[in-house]
Amino acid sequence: MERSWYKVSHNKILEQVSMLDNTSNHEEKLLKILETYLDLFPLRDAFLYRYSPIGYLCEGVIGLTSSEIVHIREDREDVRSVPVFFSTIKDKKARVYTGIEFMKLMTSNHIFSSNIHSAVVAPLCNGPAFIGFIISYTFVEELTWDEDILASLTFFGKLAGNIISNSTVNEKIRILSKRELEVMRYISWGESTKEIANVMGISELTVKQYVKSSLKKLGVRNRTEAVAALLRKGIIS
Repeated sequence: MERSWYKVSHNKILEQVSMLDNTSNHEEKLLKILETYLDLFPLRDAFLYRYSPIGYLCEGVIGLTSSEIVHIREDREDVRSVPVFFSTIKDKKARVYTGIEFMKLMTSNHIFSSNIHSAVVAPLCNGPAFIGFIISYTFVEELTWDEDILASLTFFGKLAGNIISNSTVNEKIRILSKRELEVMRYISWGESTKEIANVMGISELTVKQYVKSSLKKLGVRNRTEAVAALLRKGIIS
């Protein structure tokens, strides 16, 4: 029976994504998100990236194609150098790029084959915070990417982003205290010591103490390394 790819309702997406909460392992949950993404939409591959506003860093996490799981953790970029990624962050809406527009906006690092000439990018958001994106290069069939499909992709990204952000509560508790984690999350969003102190209602000295204890627990030298470590562990997104 032919499948109506372009008629994925928000209720169907909500039903499928809500089932992912039953997956306890963080890495398995990320893979399940990609599997669900490919099941719902007319795509043959999906690559998930995390994002940190510190240095505008996007970091590859995992990819899924029709034949294999792809680990892309060595793929790190300043998103400002890849307009396709940067546009997704600014707009927080799914977009499709094809033809000449795609070639102009992508870098050679992300064009894996001469057969690749288009991409669909869906943002992953936790509330107002942009935490990453899913990019796909291969489509199941030729179709018109209208606003309804793109809106469904954006909706999926909001649900999936929330799940990713909340999937490692137990690990968070083991590694950092609640206040330490709160400080590190603000740092990952690009907030200064003064801004964090104002938001949390504590002194700048206390913020610095939380940072110092967090660095020691994580075994890193500075804030940037701490955020990168927490992103890799899936503790913050």
